[in-house]
Amino acid sequence: MKFLLCVIGMVLIIEGLPYFAFPEKIRSYLLKVYDTPEGTLRAFGLVSVIVGLLLVYLGRN
Repeated sequence: MKFLLCVIGMVLIIEGLPYFAFPEKIRSYLLKVYDTPEGTLRAFGLVSVIVGLLLVYLGRN
């Protein structure tokens, strides 16, 4: 459980850094994401999940 909390904390730190450091660029980026077709976002999400699972698998073995 301690490891899980550590991982969640690290993810929040990494996710929060761009919003803290470059809020104006993040806003323009999010507007571009809003205009991106749904299929493209789904494909990007699926690739991200697969890469994440692969990294977890490689890290655990």
